[in-house]
Amino acid sequence: MRGTRAAGAVLVTSLLGLASAAALADTAAAARAMRTAATELVAQTPEAQRARLLQPFTEDARTNWHYTPRSRAGLAFKDMNAAQRDAGQRLLAAALSDSGLTKVRAVIALEIALRELESFPFSRDPENYAFAVFGAPDADAPWGWRIEGHHLSLHFTLARGTVTATLPQFLGANPAEVPRDIPNGPRKGQRVLRDEEDRAFELLRALTPAQRQTAIFSEQPFGDIVTRNAAKVDPLAPVGIAFDALDAGQQAQLLRVIDVFASLVEPSLAEQRLERVRSGGLAAIRFGWAGGQERGRPYYYRIQGPLFLIELDNSGGNHIHSVWRDFKGDWGRDVLGDHYRKSAGTTHRH
Repeated sequence: MRGTRAAGAVLVTSLLGLASAAALADTAAAARAMRTAATELVAQTPEAQRARLLQPFTEDARTNWHYTPRSRAGLAFKDMNAAQRDAGQRLLAAALSDSGLTKVRAVIALEIALRELESFPFSRDPENYAFAVFGAPDADAPWGWRIEGHHLSLHFTLARGTVTATLPQFLGANPAEVPRDIPNGPRKGQRVLRDEEDRAFELLRALTPAQRQTAIFSEQPFGDIVTRNAAKVDPLAPVGIAFDALDAGQQAQLLRVIDVFASLVEPSLAEQRLERVRSGGLAAIRFGWAGGQERGRPYYYRIQGPLFLIELDNSGGNHIHSVWRDFKGDWGRDVLGDHYRKSAGTTHRH
């Protein structure tokens, strides 16, 4: 099964460079599966709804994203018929690992918990997650798709029969730990982003006092991920402890944290992400921590390399925001920059 502990070990081995670094990830099969599912989603969508589902393949349209329960471009589950829903689920399954698909569904199901737990639950709706297809699904021309709603924003870019980008990736969890059983919803103790928290705390605890003093760069977190929903992200301050300052066991623990974010997507796409991490050089990666050193207290951490940034914020103690950004490659900018520039200010749809 995809997304297993064994698969995670393979990803860490690959990051360490023990697997062949010469062979690039082959994403053609994933691209075909996404194209087939997206084509079916478009075909099953009545003409009157297609203008909502189909969006222009422009940088402005694609970078207008957020993780709050706002109105957004696309076609939501609540407005889909059964055939559309099935196609949408196949599109998700084509892009995600088994464990990633389970995690995404669990993020969505937390809306049921919030409806029960909050005093003003009117905006909490597990049906208010929207698919958007940018451009037209094509074997050669660039196109992309997104699923987005409260605490979820996943973006995929395809061109020339391959997947060229799988970022940004945003996942949140509120509550981070469900406080009680929810009727027809999550159960008490469920933690959707358990590994994202626990692996980071394991690394923090593994540091020596001197190393921890270097890693912790602020006594307080920042109230959210620092980069928020920015359309373009530049490297943040190089805080925290460097990869080269860790021993081999600690290095493996840091790579396991990266692995849990990478392995949301199906294996070839996860390997593509790890190739990107590796290509910037592991030595330059830094792990930084802010806030409390025990789960349940407000805290934040970031992992930053020359090409990428991972942030996780739990400033409320039981409310997580996490993101993976690529400084040059979000939405395929590094590959499709010329295309975006030429289509700027148009409604170019291919």
